[in-house]
Amino acid sequence: MANSSKTVGMKLSKRGEYALRALIDLGIASELGRPIVQVTELAAKEKLPIKFLEQIFMQLKAAGYIDSRRGKLGGYSLACRMDRIKFGEVIRLIDGPLAPIRCVSQTAYERCTCPDEAHCGLRMLMMDVRTAIGKILDRYSLADIVEITLRKLRRDKVTSPFERRVIEFPGLIEQGLLTPSEPVKPEKQRSGYGTRTTK
Repeated sequence: MANSSKTVGMKLSKRGEYALRALIDLGIASELGRPIVQVTELAAKEKLPIKFLEQIFMQLKAAGYIDSRRGKLGGYSLACRMDRIKFGEVIRLIDGPLAPIRCVSQTAYERCTCPDEAHCGLRMLMMDVRTAIGKILDRYSLADIVEITLRKLRRDKVTSPFERRVIEFPGLIEQGLLTPSEPVKPEKQRSGYGTRTTK
């Protein structure tokens, strides 16, 4: 017989999911030597409307996670070190509390309808759920997930789109910021891998 009851737990919204994926993209690009990425490229990779992604970036920028630069060579970049960006914090920013029900939330507590909250078995269970979710999401940083993602891409010999496109602006060669030579090989691009020196 099929179970018709709904599973209780944190639900990540599309907005929250896209915010996390965009941060991971920026982190991967930074590790591959591209600290600034255009929103059009990120939107194309994630198959998202540009305006929707820009709205998410405005929220992430206001919270100090990312920065932006205008102009032909502009785009978005991380505004702080990747090991300081915790997934739990970003999810709380975009989607609110991690707790399945408000009466166990640490950041947005609301009393529920239970007449004896102190001895409510459901509340005790949901408190354990909240604690377990919080421990995992607050433990992992953007640096951890970028490292895991890059390791798997390399293991499976998959080229990241940020590795494939070096820089398309010939003006950088004229300014002396890029030497006209053979594209950098992935092994050389990864020489700084693991240092996590992102601003």
